[in-house]
Amino acid sequence: MIRRIERIQIELPPPSDPDPAGAAAVQELLGGKFGELSTFMNYTFQSFNFRDKQGARPFYDLVANIAAEEFGHVELVAKTINTMLSGATPTTTPNGRGPGSPLEPMLGIGNPHHFLVGGQGALPQNSQGRPWNGDYVFSSGDLVEDLTHNFFLETGARNGKLKVYEMVEHPAARALTGFLLVRGGVHQVAYARAIENLTGANLMKMFPAPRIPTEKIPECKPHIKRGEHLRLYRFSPSDYLELAAVFNGPHPETGEELEVIDEAPEGAPAHDLPAQPAVFAPDYAPEEIAAIAERLRKQAGMSKAPTGETATSDGSKSKPRTTRRARTTAKK
Repeated sequence: MIRRIERIQIELPPPSDPDPAGAAAVQELLGGKFGELSTFMNYTFQSFNFRDKQGARPFYDLVANIAAEEFGHVELVAKTINTMLSGATPTTTPNGRGPGSPLEPMLGIGNPHHFLVGGQGALPQNSQGRPWNGDYVFSSGDLVEDLTHNFFLETGARNGKLKVYEMVEHPAARALTGFLLVRGGVHQVAYARAIENLTGANLMKMFPAPRIPTEKIPECKPHIKRGEHLRLYRFSPSDYLELAAVFNGPHPETGEELEVIDEAPEGAPAHDLPAQPAVFAPDYAPEEIAAIAERLRKQAGMSKAPTGETATSDGSKSKPRTTRRARTTAKK
């Protein structure tokens, strides 16, 4: 099972100038052949289908745990696309509620599906608007074959991230690609170490492939400074312990020691992106839904204000509030 926490893996900048065309390009990192949906689903199905787990436990733990991180990457790319789309349509129509023509300016810009069927949000599609395809999943059952595939899948994924970085200058896209370039490198090293342990073949000599100088990319530098190029996180309180038997030794570029962190990364709260009434997200009159939600909380004995934690535009965090139900559950 995957435990879900309402945080994203890094801080993203708040919505600024919308960039629908850039958001369409970033879709490649979500639903493209080498996108995050592909890495997530490849490793997930390989872990689902893994046979003789106990006999090959370190390698199973590695694949299963990286799959959990990739789930967070899918959400992070989606949040980035949504940030880039915020404000692309007007928040009011000529007569207050429509019909008007609030979507007309979007004709010929970016991916029309973002506005026609996606609620001005991310979709499981590539940059051409084509749906993500389950045929992208490779799960042969043969451990060496799967691990080798995974190494080159990460290679293609990092290549695509750099191209998007060079194409899209929106601050959210740059923050996203800077982080994913570093983390994709970690996964490349992890799969290379696994293959070397299994077969003696040293794919570490092929790293970095592609040859991306992440230490020179401004948006990569903070993550490298924190050591994110060396760390593999364990996304479970008590499982997947044996991945440390594979992920160890020196980093192939820097010589620094690789390390396993026995907890998920702290992450950061996401921005609560504004309603977009022109596409009915969450409705043409979001204030009515907010009033209903407030009434339901009151009837349930909860606080009048919403619970949860979100980022604010000044970089601080809104404080979560505890509900009566949450306190009752804690006592149990």
